[in-house]
Amino acid sequence: MNQLPGVDLNNLFENVIGAYSRAMVLDDGVLIDVSETAEEAGICFPVAITEAAWTDCVQWSDADTAEREVPQDESGRLWDVVWMMRLAVKANPDVETVTFSLYRVSRSGSSRTPQPVTLKAVIGPGDDGDPVITVMMPDED
Repeated sequence: MNQLPGVDLNNLFENVIGAYSRAMVLDDGVLIDVSETAEEAGICFPVAITEAAWTDCVQWSDADTAEREVPQDESGRLWDVVWMMRLAVKANPDVETVTFSLYRVSRSGSSRTPQPVTLKAVIGPGDDGDPVITVMMPDED
């Protein structure tokens, strides 16, 4: 085993000041739980989406519909994200991180034409060690 000078690897995490659990991140709104929709799409693991990915790909209001003259709603936009994520995970069952693309009408700018966006899904252990999936923008981790 490699040793670092002056570091006792047996006690490396003895003095952890604090930990930020997935449950805390969900409670703080940094992640949004979308497990119910994911379950409807056939995904058996808890799924959450980051606030940034939600804002870019899911969030939609009546004002957005009026401004863009594009009738959409959050449940439909969320379904698109979850379904495309499901297809990507199913096509790549042996990897922890998959990227996938979908088309969505952006809330920023003035275009009414759907534009492509790439997201990534990270599959890993949750607070209890059970598998969870987190959907995020490609530059998030």
